[in-house]
Amino acid sequence: MYFQRGTTTRQAHVDIPAGTVEEEYAREGFFGRTSHLYRSHPPVDWVAIDGELRPYAFDGAAIPASGDDWAAGRVELLIGDDCRVGIGALEAPMRACFRNADGDEILFVHRGSGSIETDFGPLDFRPGHYVVIPRGTVYRLVPSEPVRILFIETRGEVKLPDRGLIGQHALFDPAVIDVPTPAPPEDAEAPRDLQVKRRGRLSTIRYPHHPITTVGWRGELTVWRLHVDDIRPVASERYHLPPTAHATFVADGVVICSFLPRPLETGDPGALKVPFYHANIDYDEVLFYHAGQFFSREGIGPGMMTFHPQGIHHGPQPGAVAAAEDKLRTDEQAVMIDTRRPLEPTAAAETFARADYWRSWGAN
Repeated sequence: MYFQRGTTTRQAHVDIPAGTVEEEYAREGFFGRTSHLYRSHPPVDWVAIDGELRPYAFDGAAIPASGDDWAAGRVELLIGDDCRVGIGALEAPMRACFRNADGDEILFVHRGSGSIETDFGPLDFRPGHYVVIPRGTVYRLVPSEPVRILFIETRGEVKLPDRGLIGQHALFDPAVIDVPTPAPPEDAEAPRDLQVKRRGRLSTIRYPHHPITTVGWRGELTVWRLHVDDIRPVASERYHLPPTAHATFVADGVVICSFLPRPLETGDPGALKVPFYHANIDYDEVLFYHAGQFFSREGIGPGMMTFHPQGIHHGPQPGAVAAAEDKLRTDEQAVMIDTRRPLEPTAAAETFARADYWRSWGAN
């Protein structure tokens, strides 16, 4: 069944009627039943928000470095049943190895470079690298300079999304995924501790040698690495695609997307160039800003993170539509995390939250 009433456009995201703004009201993210509402005022035109339901912005760049203690220095900002998200910063190689028994991890390198030792072998990393670490894998970060890393812990296994009609080589060819080759750590025979996180608590296992002793491996389950430079975003010249067109990884109840430089919708003067207004009905939405200028949002810099929970609208800030009219491309680099089950800000997150972020849309 499909209905149409009142003032609308002929096609979603194109030729929005004068004096209106468009809101996408949809189930299952952007894949379920959908309606488009054409409003005389933006749904974010608020003057006050009472209660806990409000948008958040966290200044991740203000999170202090932890020296060489990765387990203690990781700061969780948002936690939920399917996913935990935070930022960690190291100034020196980890003094202990680490194993996460609670979930898979995706490490996104925001600043710094170095290498990561793993059960499967070492891999180098630099800004823009994703490193996917399966649950139960031992690893140790060995930065060659101070590093700042977005970490995403998922209860379910991290996989690649189904690319459907655009084929398995779209977005990035599987051939650009790198996996490690075993090599002994430089201090293979020196004693080193292993910290294991289980149910959010740490245990320490002491070895008379380095915990990573692998000399070979075979199979399909391993650590893998992907750089954003190897991701080739899909684009439409005449239609604004939903964020999930840029999906990079999926896990149970979680979708991780990469927003990267791409052409804007220049093939039709009536096509919407900025993200449409929407209320997260079935997913919480997190955005980590890595580099560039996120053209639909002002006052957000690299290293910051925003959180838009289910039940409240968000979309472009005032003036973003007009500001985008003459733009041909976007140079943004950001990581989006959508979670089916709700996330909650931690006590630590409140320390780094910008109290006035919710005011960045409203008429005040």
